[in-house]
Amino acid sequence: MTRYQHLACLLSDRIEQGLYRSGERLPSVRTLSIEHGVSISTVQQAYHLLEEKQMIVPQPRSGYFVAVRKATPPVPALTRPVQRPVEITQWDSVLELLSSRGNDDVLQLGSGIPNLTQPTLKPLWKIMSRLAQKQHTELLNYGDMPGVRTLREQVARLAIDSGCQLVADDIVITTGCHEALSVSIRAICEPGDIIAVESPAFHGTMQTLRGLGIRAIEIPTDSVTGISLEALELAFEQWPIKAVIVTPNCNNPLGFIMPEARKRALLALAQRVDAAIIEDDVYGELTWDYPRPITIKSLDIDGRVLLCSSFSKTLAPGLRIGWVAPGRYHDRVLHMKYIGTGSTATLPQYAVAEFIRQGYYLPHLRRMRQIYQRNYETFSCWVRHYFPCGICMSRPQGGFLMWIELPEVFDAVRLNAELREASLQVAAGSLFSATGKYRNCLRLNYALPLNEQTEQAIAQLGQAVERAMQICSGDKQPAPHLHTDEPGKAGPESGSDEPALAC
Repeated sequence: MTRYQHLACLLSDRIEQGLYRSGERLPSVRTLSIEHGVSISTVQQAYHLLEEKQMIVPQPRSGYFVAVRKATPPVPALTRPVQRPVEITQWDSVLELLSSRGNDDVLQLGSGIPNLTQPTLKPLWKIMSRLAQKQHTELLNYGDMPGVRTLREQVARLAIDSGCQLVADDIVITTGCHEALSVSIRAICEPGDIIAVESPAFHGTMQTLRGLGIRAIEIPTDSVTGISLEALELAFEQWPIKAVIVTPNCNNPLGFIMPEARKRALLALAQRVDAAIIEDDVYGELTWDYPRPITIKSLDIDGRVLLCSSFSKTLAPGLRIGWVAPGRYHDRVLHMKYIGTGSTATLPQYAVAEFIRQGYYLPHLRRMRQIYQRNYETFSCWVRHYFPCGICMSRPQGGFLMWIELPEVFDAVRLNAELREASLQVAAGSLFSATGKYRNCLRLNYALPLNEQTEQAIAQLGQAVERAMQICSGDKQPAPHLHTDEPGKAGPESGSDEPALAC
């Protein structure tokens, strides 16, 4: 960490601890330079970094002030879905969301697409180009059914960070994590069976269950600790549940990391009732802290955990390279893959394997973790600033997705219809429920670039949310805000002694 970064962290901690209060003037550049024994340039760099994070604002001829911010919204409460097996709906809404992917005129604020613009991806392009120029016929031929062996070896090496001891033969390469989940479900269940899922849960998983004729039972889920083990145990007692699907690390859409003790308890419960665990770890490598959290698979001693992941969120979704470590279900998973897609495309497998082997993958991961953590800080500031009071907001610990819960009267599905006129789209919360619950919630993607266009889009979204809430509540008066017309342009110059409003 450089000197200016260290100083910025120190000042940030003081602001968060309340030593420098909202709207208060900060020490001058010269004062901090003398106090910490650093150059004036170092202090200016530290202040610039805090200004980028919208924690402070400059005032002409007055110095720097702590930005006036809304109180941090609370996290969403424990969800309360209907706890019985249900038929899954919402396909039309999911299709509408997916249909906008190819429309460059629509800014998708709620997609699951990572940042694809970083220079750390350039070596991947070069590797793919070199492989194509060699014109080896094996790149155009069918590959091995389990996948290219060199890639499986690299995946096994990467899995060590998550606590897993795997070898190449433990792994089956799939066409993205979506297929990994699909073949895992088909390896365990028959039409009419029941699977337990988190609530909310990834809409792709829900629609896979729908297509296979499998019913889902949604289990209450906490936005900090994950799926309720107490509710899950009760569900196992009442219903013949074949498996439970969880995303314990950087959950989609809530963002939490399930505590290790609860991962162990979940595995112990699955062992007691002899159920399988399908673990989706597609965002696990994007945790902000290092070392990354362990997977449930790393604790598995009897092969009942099927670990699914891919390079869609860490590299690029267009590669369509995923994988599954299916444990005791290996042969069944391989058969399901054969009758589904057969072998996975060969060229991108070799390219990803070479990208990892040459040492480009881990530096790319470190860069993306830093970018997403920085982006989250900025996005959360924008949400606090532009959204009306009365919201709850998740606290992601990695990945690039955040969950916002609005009052019950709000309808995110109707909101999308209004946003269409502004060429914007969010992911309505109802997509993440088997029965269309969470219409008052939405998912945001903070992998989007931090520029004026994105900030303006969040501002438009906040205004649309406010209008919708006023209509639903029958209130025609403007809702109270903590922000002024410009982010951070608060009261130091106004001379007012009135305290800022608080949500």
